[in-house]
Parts: sequence; C-alpha cells; structure tokens
Amino acid sequence: MEIDIPEVKAELTAAFARYEAALVGNDVATLDALFWHDPRTIRYGGGENLYGIAEIAAFRATRSPAGLARVLERTVITTYGRDFGTAATLFRRGPGKVGRQMQTWVRLDGGWRVVAAHVSVIEEG
Repeated sequence: MEIDIPEVKAELTAAFARYEAALVGNDVATLDALFWHDPRTIRYGGGENLYGIAEIAAFRATRSPAGLARVLERTVITTYGRDFGTAATLFRRGPGKVGRQMQTWVRLDGGWRVVAAHVSVIEEG
C-alpha cells in the first residue's frame, strides 16, 4: 500500500480545508455533505456522542453559530492508498485549553467523506 500519494493527499487536504471553512463559517449544508450519510457514521464531540448521520445533522442544525473561529496547529493529514485517510489537528479558541480533532475519511459517493470523528478539549499543559 502506498502512503501519501501526492495527488490523493492533495485531494484529502482540500476536503479537510473545505470542512474547516464550513465549520468556522457555520455552513451546515457543506458540513452535512462532507459526512457519510449512513447510520454507521459516528461523531464524538466535546459534549455529545452522535451515532448516525441523522443525529449528526440534528446537532449541526441546532448548534450556535457564535464563537466558531479557531486557530489550527500541528495538522497532520495522511492517506493510505487512494481511498482512505486521516486528519488530526489541534485547535485553539481561547486561552488555557487546547482542542483535539481526529477524522477518518473515506472516498465514497464520488468524494471524500468523514466516517468517524472525535473532538475533545483538554487543559493546556
């Protein structure tokens, strides 16, 4: 298996950037489009455990659009073959805490889709 095929990594990097722009811009339609529309999709958030695209979409529809700006650090995107990859990043929204985000991406339905995600925040240390 080839890891980080340049054109595949570029595609996933672009999908991740699209996700990030949609996240901070509260573009719910794009966020929903970038997740796999399947009951097996999982998103563990800072205060919620979401199972299936229906729960994820319901969460996104009611999330406050305030305070979404953040700064990313140490983003690592890795692809495995042509259809699977991960994205990991640290993020900051304010002093004293650091957020962590992990996403599993798979090429499905004609494009890259998040099939599993985890977001958590810890004390900076």
